[in-house]
Amino acid sequence: MKRIIFPLLFFLLLFPSLAYSQLKIGYVDSKTIMEKLPEAQDAQQKLNELIQGWKTEINKLKAERKAKQQDYNRRQLIMTEQTRNQLKSEIKKLDTKIDNFREKKFGTNGELFQKQEELMKPVQNKVFNAIQDVAKEEDLDFVFDRSGSIMILYA
Repeated sequence: MKRIIFPLLFFLLLFPSLAYSQLKIGYVDSKTIMEKLPEAQDAQQKLNELIQGWKTEINKLKAERKAKQQDYNRRQLIMTEQTRNQLKSEIKKLDTKIDNFREKKFGTNGELFQKQEELMKPVQNKVFNAIQDVAKEEDLDFVFDRSGSIMILYA
């Protein structure tokens, strides 16, 4: 019995407001907010345009690599050893160039991540500040985001 009473008393002393009043909790769906907010839509459109441009560039590099590979496969038997090695080297360089380009643009610290931070951070801050203002105005104790994993936006 003492094992139950002590933690209960400790909890009530730690959070005295819980002993006298009920919690006021709010929920928001930040995904829906971001989808409907014009600034977020503009930022997402800019990101999509960048991504499309980068994908086009990758497709060009892939087409160039495919053409070289086909050329190599067609002429392999009539080429000298030196020419064959040179074409193999060019194909490997193109593979490396494609991989490096992908990593530079779409990698964990790539340009896409940086642009996303640059374009979306101000919008996210605006939404977060609005949520805080409403939470203070409505005297809410907690505000949770229900769009993905449960996240506390305000406490």
